[in-house]
Amino acid sequence: MTALDLAQRLGHEAVHYVHDRASGLRAVIAIHDTTLGPAIGGTRMRLYPSLDEAAIDALRLARGMTYKAAMAGMRCGGGKAVILGDPGRDKTPALLEAYARAVESLGGRFYTGCDMGVSVDDLVFMRAFTRHLGHTGAEGGLDTSDLAAIGTFSSIEAVARLLGVPLAGLHVVIQGLGQVGLRVARQLAAAGVRLTVTDVDADRTEAAVRELGATAVDPEAVYDVSADVFSPNAGGSVLSATTIPRLRCRAVVGAANEQLATPADGEALHARGILYAPDYVVNAGGLLSVLWERGETDVDGVVARTRQIGHILTAVLERARASGRPPHRVADELVEQRLLAARAGQDPGRVG
Repeated sequence: MTALDLAQRLGHEAVHYVHDRASGLRAVIAIHDTTLGPAIGGTRMRLYPSLDEAAIDALRLARGMTYKAAMAGMRCGGGKAVILGDPGRDKTPALLEAYARAVESLGGRFYTGCDMGVSVDDLVFMRAFTRHLGHTGAEGGLDTSDLAAIGTFSSIEAVARLLGVPLAGLHVVIQGLGQVGLRVARQLAAAGVRLTVTDVDADRTEAAVRELGATAVDPEAVYDVSADVFSPNAGGSVLSATTIPRLRCRAVVGAANEQLATPADGEALHARGILYAPDYVVNAGGLLSVLWERGETDVDGVVARTRQIGHILTAVLERARASGRPPHRVADELVEQRLLAARAGQDPGRVG
């Protein structure tokens, strides 16, 4: 399936391909849905095998942002952007300026911020060329990685209750010890949770073992660890026809985006009796920083709202349990109902 085929299937409003000859910029900006407000989503910079694969990444992530925003009760839609290139080699002031001007040309339909390969310092530089930046990180008073971790911890708490396991008796496997994964691990360790950890960066794994008293496991063996919760906090598409049969956990709860390689993999988890917490429900904490940026609440209010993610997840999982249906299907339907209500001029309401 090509990127344009996928855009049609997922219902994107627009896909912008950006090329600037002078700076070497090649980028894709995907706007999925603006029913609830302007599209919001981060910009990532990384190497891709092809332009089409970069576009597919942006398209999938943009849809996830729409669903994340709707489930969290936000007045915004979903978008995502990718810049093709090695951030350590190809990121230049000229390239960032060209990209920022491309964002500005969209007239406020797309607001963007940090993602992998794009730092807060990059955003500070780009502010000279576009007004449409947000979701900016610690320099604005809120660290979005902290918020994402708080929401993930709250979700793991909620799942522990549904499993009937006290938090201090839980065993969690953490895949990925980056900005969010390490924060999640620290919160869990402070609550007495037993941790098994891994990261493709061996130094990160060793540091977490020393700091948290965790057990290390090789990245390729992480799916085979017997535990209560498997928590993916790194790359996407980690739950697939290859990995799901290997899982030895009761639930999957993590902050990584697009964890399911395909929707059918959510069905496979359900068939195995593994409780899946939909990723866009769990990882909405970073997006909630927009409430502070818009002046709708203060820092404490954003943190309090982020802690409510566990209650939203509980509502989704209880509906799924009552209907006998996979949680990702139930979550998707709740989001689609909210969007339909908004399009009909009705109050879309909130989940949880």
